[in-house]
Amino acid sequence: MSGHSKWSTIKRKKGAEDAKRGKIFTRLAREITVAARDGGGDENSNPRLKLAVAKAKAANMPKDNIERAMKKGTGDLEGGQMEEITYEGYGLEGVAFIVDVFTDNRNRALADVKYAFSKAGGSLASAGSVQWQFDQKGYIVLKNDEVDFEEVFLIAAEAGADDVIEEEEIIAIYTPREQLNAVAQTLIQAGYTVEESELRWEPQNETELPVDKAIRNMKLLDQLEELDDVQSVSSNLTITDEIVAAFESA
Repeated sequence: MSGHSKWSTIKRKKGAEDAKRGKIFTRLAREITVAARDGGGDENSNPRLKLAVAKAKAANMPKDNIERAMKKGTGDLEGGQMEEITYEGYGLEGVAFIVDVFTDNRNRALADVKYAFSKAGGSLASAGSVQWQFDQKGYIVLKNDEVDFEEVFLIAAEAGADDVIEEEEIIAIYTPREQLNAVAQTLIQAGYTVEESELRWEPQNETELPVDKAIRNMKLLDQLEELDDVQSVSSNLTITDEIVAAFESA
């Protein structure tokens, strides 16, 4: 199980708490808006939008909020222009971070991300200085619950997936960047429930650290993801079971 997947598991456990705070609505609305902007407002032909709407409904986001976010993305409703921005930075001991942001206020997003790095003893980096250490890939998650792994593997591979990995609670599917929507759509049409479908940065090599220093970097990762404008954060930190246990009990 990769470090990135371990972090995803931690986030899923936190999902119920996040949903209660209502704060998640802002992030979900932004995801719906960007998905509708990039792929149109038809859920049946836009897997990213379909998943974003499903997540919003699961979090009990009001129907009016969902429709408003979709219309904002398709241009049927005026609103602040949303931008997708990628920031790069370093945590403690040179751990590399990539922060993907959806925002209607570039200055606010930059200030918040910069402050989080600074507070944690890290720093922002210039564009391109970190990104070369990562590959951007499509990432799809199916819940590993009475699912035939071999069947999923064959369907996903035929649709263009690079790799299919069976983990404890999920089946993780990796695709080339440009094949994400095609693979997700094929799986949906085959009757599978896609729980996650996104582009993410996968490190080419990971950085191993002692538990105490790893936890400080995980806290930075967590703090960055708590920012309203931040949609996802990736790092090249090696996350072991020992580090996960220490982080959850910290």
